Amino acid sequence: MTDAPATAARRPGEPALAALGLGAPPVSAADASPHTFPGGGRWRTEIPSCEGPEALAVVLKESSLLEVPIHRISQGSGVWMLTDAEITEMAEATAERDIELCLFTGPRGSWDTGGSTRTDSGGAGARARGHDAVAGCVEDALRATELGVRCLLVADEGVLWTLHRARTAGLLPADTTLKASALIGPVNPASYAVYEMLGADSINVPSDLTLPHLTEIRRVSAAPMDMYIEAPDDLGGYVRMYEVAELIRRGAPLYLKFGLSKAPGIYPYGHHMRDLTLATARERVRRGRLALDLLARHGAEGDMAPLGSRLPGTLRRFDTPS
Repeated sequence: MTDAPATAARRPGEPALAALGLGAPPVSAADASPHTFPGGGRWRTEIPSCEGPEALAVVLKESSLLEVPIHRISQGSGVWMLTDAEITEMAEATAERDIELCLFTGPRGSWDTGGSTRTDSGGAGARARGHDAVAGCVEDALRATELGVRCLLVADEGVLWTLHRARTAGLLPADTTLKASALIGPVNPASYAVYEMLGADSINVPSDLTLPHLTEIRRVSAAPMDMYIEAPDDLGGYVRMYEVAELIRRGAPLYLKFGLSKAPGIYPYGHHMRDLTLATARERVRRGRLALDLLARHGAEGDMAPLGSRLPGTLRRFDTPS
């Protein structure tokens, strides 16, 4: 990571409010993130929940029509819900446009036979229950990377550490990136730093974290952060578009994820959900256009990382066993 000045963008409505004597307090430079992505830029974009080649084609077409730049496209159902031909088609289509494709790994507790995830406490959530679930995630990782995928989404700390060790040992390509899922996102600086040390190259944080929370995290870690600017309902349904410039200022390097509230869940995806999946894929890109328009109006659009950039830079890791 390199240091970069983080100038504050124009705040929404500020000139008019200031004229009425209702202006906001001055912005403090001390709460801005000093970090950027390698090669420059403070934010990248991500379109999530792209559940197969057909949805991907919709996203790519709509992004061209609306001029929405995309750095990463991610999928949520899992590698195991796609055929080899579908994975290959998605990998080739994104590679042609220099977009990173990220696929979710393996079994997760919220879908298997464990009843605790259906209790009020949520049990262990999406984590991999038992050795066989970890093995399934590893199998997915090996299969996906053999088919050209270079980014893997992970929802378990043990799986994350295992895949990082596999990458270090040469069992996965060295340029494979590991993305910690929003389903296990850290909520404090100490846990964020642990995910970085376990091998995460970008880390989803819950979309209800406050602006001071982001500043606290950036005081201990420069690992790229993923954040839903609009979160799906099962992750809170938060819509934070008017905060997007300040989220970047405090959270950079930051992936802006364009989710969709008030939309039914589509995981695990199948063709019986085709119409809904294609419609929501199209609308996620439109939501991205709305957020980017806000950035432009507030004078913060110039800090985007170069298209095609995907690597996280040098990060801190725990020592791996020899």
